[in-house]
Amino acid sequence: MHGVRAAAEGGRRVDDRPLVAAVLDGDRDAFRLVVDREASVVYRACIRILGDPHDAEDVAQESFLIAYRSLGSFRAEGSFGAWLMRIATRQAFLRLRKRSRMDALDLDGDALPSRSAPDPLAIALAGERQRAVRDAVARLPDPYREVVALRFFGEQSLEEIALTTHRPLNTIKTHLRRGLERLRLGTSQEALA
Repeated sequence: MHGVRAAAEGGRRVDDRPLVAAVLDGDRDAFRLVVDREASVVYRACIRILGDPHDAEDVAQESFLIAYRSLGSFRAEGSFGAWLMRIATRQAFLRLRKRSRMDALDLDGDALPSRSAPDPLAIALAGERQRAVRDAVARLPDPYREVVALRFFGEQSLEEIALTTHRPLNTIKTHLRRGLERLRLGTSQEALA
C-alpha cells in the first residue's frame, strides 16, 4: 500500500498531522522528511503517466512545490501521501495534455526521440501502446480519470482513493468501473478505425 504509510512497529498508519504542523510552523527539515518519504512513489506515478523520466521528475518537483504552498488546505482525514499523489496525478495529466497538444502541432515528426535498442519495432509498439493508454485515460471525464489514475498510476487502494477524494467507497467503485468501461469502449473503437 503506497498512499498509506505503515510504521515500522506493527504496521500502524503514520499520523501525518505532527509533520504537517511542523512544516506549517516553518520547519524546513520536516518538509525535507516529507519529500524523502514520498519522492519515489510520486516519481513512479508520474513516470507511469508521462512515460518520460525528465517530465516525470519535473512534474514530481512541481507537485511538491504545489503541496508546500497548499499545505494549509490539507485535511488530516486521509494520509498526506494520498493527498500528494492526487496533486501529482493531476499535474501529470495536465502535462500530458499540454504535450499532446504540442505533438499535434509538430507536423514534421521530429518530436519522437531516437533510441538505440535491439528491437526497435517492439519498443516502438510498446511505447505506442503505453502512450495510447495514457492518452485514453487523459481523455476520460474528471471523476473517472482521477479514480483510474490514482488506482493504476498512483497504485492506491480503493479505500485510499475514497479517503483522498472524500467520496464514498461505493462511488469510487462505480467511477472505476465506468472509467474502465469507457476505456475499453474507446480502445475497441480505435482498433476498428
